[in-house]
Order: sequence, then structure tokens, then C-alpha cells
Amino acid sequence: MNQSRILIVDDEALNLEILHEILADLYSVTRAVSGAEALEEAQKTLPDLILLDIEMPEIDGYEVCKHLKDDPLTQNIPIIFVTGRVEVDDETRGFDVGAVDYISKPYNPRIIRARVNTHLELKHHRDVLEELSSLDGLTGVANRRAFDERLSSEWNRATRTNSTLALVMVDVDFFKLYNDHYGHASGDDCLKQVAKALADSLQREYDFFARYGGEEFVAVLPGMEEKVLQQTIAKMCMTVEALKIPHAESTVADCVTISLGGAIVVPTRETSASELIVQADEMLYEAKEAGRNRGKTR
Repeated sequence: MNQSRILIVDDEALNLEILHEILADLYSVTRAVSGAEALEEAQKTLPDLILLDIEMPEIDGYEVCKHLKDDPLTQNIPIIFVTGRVEVDDETRGFDVGAVDYISKPYNPRIIRARVNTHLELKHHRDVLEELSSLDGLTGVANRRAFDERLSSEWNRATRTNSTLALVMVDVDFFKLYNDHYGHASGDDCLKQVAKALADSLQREYDFFARYGGEEFVAVLPGMEEKVLQQTIAKMCMTVEALKIPHAESTVADCVTISLGGAIVVPTRETSASELIVQADEMLYEAKEAGRNRGKTR
């Protein structure tokens, strides 16, 4: 639990200092002095828990909490309101917008540490269950459900920030022939090796790789330029070929290869993530038509 990240939000410097003093020896603590800064910091660092003051100018704690819960990227971060208010209506409103608990002023260090620890432990257990339900049972990479959620989240983020979002569709060349020749057990082992190699080839921590279905995989690459996308696709292609998994039935190489289709867009509120999938899939089709063991981008 020592590595858990906590975001403290308060417009009063003294309150920030007190809470930091209480928690800094146990957790990694960052601070925000306004609602707007809190939203930006939460999306950037994805803390494990947020201590959020209610009474702040411009955007109060209730509104900040609502924004965080409306964003798929931050909606699962537990939020504890820190307040001098003790009225039942205030507490009810806080729980209605998504808070998990309240801490009252003046501060009691033991109570703060106990409640923070409790909600961090609960989040840890939820995260473990969420991770298990988001993994592909065969390859160990993210599954289709996790991909759908991540694509939606990154699409919304790119729309807000007016930034690029790239998608790469990957297909193992002649995989049915591989299965027919070597057997399904070897086919499963092949997919495991390919999935691990491709996932490892993506260096940025915010890149996302998943099994799309069957012998198809997909990568979500936020904030990527077209030239870098082409380089990434070329690297993925070479990475799989370098595994040198024998494929006697392939007509393009004596080992397992992949075909890739990539597309890059700047999302808007008038477009949808499904359009990006269609574009990447079209590029994948072109790569196959051009001879496989290669990538095509748009």
C-alpha cells in the first residue's frame, strides 16, 4: 500500500499542508488548489484515491466529483469529501454524486489514516477483480471487453484535448492453415508467443494492446504522429517475424508473419470510434491484398 497515489484537493494552503503532513510518510501525495487543476491532475496521474474539499471557488467539490465520475478514465477512483459541513443533506448529496466517504474538519490524523487505508484496500481488491475480468484467458493480454472500454476512454480524452488517436489492427497470416498443419495446441502456443512479442514491442506506458478475437489483435496508440505510427507498425511486423516460428503452409515466408492495418484521426464529437476501427480494418485488408507480412496506414 506504500506506493498508493493520493491526490489532495483544497484551495486553502494550510489544509493542503496539514493533510500532506498526515499522509506523506505512507503514500505518494500530490496536490491541487482548484477544481480545474484537480480534474487535470486526476486525468494525468490517475491517483488511487482523492481527498476532495467541497467548498472551492469556480468549481466546487460536488461538480468536480461529478466530472470525475462521468469520465470512464477516472470514474473508478474513490473520492472522500473533506469538509466542515456535517448536515445530513450535504452528506446525502455527496454520496449521490459518487463520493465513498466523508472526513470532517478539524482533522483527526488517526481517523484520516484509517479511512484512507480502508478505501485504498477496497480499491486494490476491486482492481484485482477488474484486471482478471479484463484479461484474455489464452494469451494473457487484454481482452475484447477491455479494448472496447479503453478505446472509448481514449476517444473521449482525445476529443477533449484535440489530439490524435491511432489504431492498429493485426492479423496472423494464414493462421487456419497453421492450426490445420500443426494442431490446435501448437496454434494456441503460437498466439501466446505472438501476443507477448507484440505487447512488449509497444514501449510507451499508455499504449494499449489487446486480443480482438481469434488470431486478431489490436493496439490503441494515443497522441501518435503518422510517421511514428508507420515506424511502430514496421517494428511490430519485424518483431513477429523475428520469433522464427516455423510455418510450412505459409506462402509468404517459412515462419509465422502478421499483416497490419493502421489509421490515425483527431476525434471530434461529430465522429465515433467505430469509424476508426473501420479505417484500420480497411488498411488491414489492403495489407493482405498487397501480399501480407506488411502493414498499411491511412
